[in-house]
Amino acid sequence: MGIDKNRVKTQDELNEPAPIDEVEERVEAEMKRLEGAAKKDVAEGLQNEELIKDGKRLQVEGEREISKLKKKRS
Repeated sequence: MGIDKNRVKTQDELNEPAPIDEVEERVEAEMKRLEGAAKKDVAEGLQNEELIKDGKRLQVEGEREISKLKKKRS
């Protein structure tokens, strides 16, 4: 009993992303979210409104990307 090579479909044939690519996207999105949160926290301590806005933007952008990736996996 072996594997019938004629019935095996590759990820390329099924247009599926490689698992490693999915992990990389999630890590980048999570890092963006964390960077935004950290930047916002520091800016609040410095009372710098421009940096606070930039930090919030990064955080929201990262959360949005994470949400898209989770929906994509489902």
